[in-house]
Amino acid sequence: MLIADQEKLGREAILALLKTDVHSKDYYRLLAAAEEYARATFHRGYVFCQIGLDSNPCPGNCSFCSMAKDHFAVEKKFTRTAEEAAEEIGKAYTPQVSDLFLMTTECYDRKAFLEVIRKARSVLPRNVRLVVNTGDFDLDYARKLRKSGATGAYHIVRLREGEDTDISPKKREKTLQAIADAGLELYYCVEPIGPEHTYEEIAAEILRAQELQVKYMAVMRRVGVRGTRKERAGTISSRELAKIAAVAMLAVRPSVSMNVHEVNPLAMLAGVNQLYAEYGVNPRDCAAETSQNRGYSVEACVNLLAENGWEVPCG
Repeated sequence: MLIADQEKLGREAILALLKTDVHSKDYYRLLAAAEEYARATFHRGYVFCQIGLDSNPCPGNCSFCSMAKDHFAVEKKFTRTAEEAAEEIGKAYTPQVSDLFLMTTECYDRKAFLEVIRKARSVLPRNVRLVVNTGDFDLDYARKLRKSGATGAYHIVRLREGEDTDISPKKREKTLQAIADAGLELYYCVEPIGPEHTYEEIAAEILRAQELQVKYMAVMRRVGVRGTRKERAGTISSRELAKIAAVAMLAVRPSVSMNVHEVNPLAMLAGVNQLYAEYGVNPRDCAAETSQNRGYSVEACVNLLAENGWEVPCG
């Protein structure tokens, strides 16, 4: 299987790989090919740290999110100020963190968020990338984010956007264009993958990431968050997640990192070299402080990467 030598995988090739039986010899060949690409391309491990800044009933109303307005399931509501965000960064950041993500619901005031970005930039080392994970925005706001100190944005078109969410796919696509036009780096993910999603749907988002020439790629499986409309919708297996990660790696060919989420030891066999540590609120958790529940710490991420041969340097 010479997958790692191919320049670009098309739709049919991606679909064929996604259909690989997870109990077959070809499954292990697929993981090996992804691992081969990773070792030849990535020369270190990465820990990204994400801090959830607010817990409010979000009008995006995603059926799988603990903060959707129709089924708000987090234990309490709160909104962190710029000063409070800086305090949270002080608690969560360590020198092994290369990228610091600030996540909000669509409720967070945009002007206030710019102040959060400026404050975060002032307390972080200059070499740390500062990434926003927030609602949709236009080019003018994208430029303001960059001017305030953001270097990138996590933004995606979710699987079944507009069906499992109250957000138009076109709106998400316009934000993706604004991110590119403003010169912000894009962090992409195929998510939230559930048993009901077809390989055609998954392939479409892999191809979108390929077209966008994503440098920071990821795949994420959906978890059944208590109290959400998707609580009992099922979860794909670790083997399936690892397979999808391998296919996404080989199709998108990210130049910096490949992530699987949530942290999953089996998927590390697909060459994953980046993991997320999470603090504050988390859309896959009902706890107001996910680091005390579902979220992994920076130390835990560093240790798992090291076990799989990825050094995470400081600074």
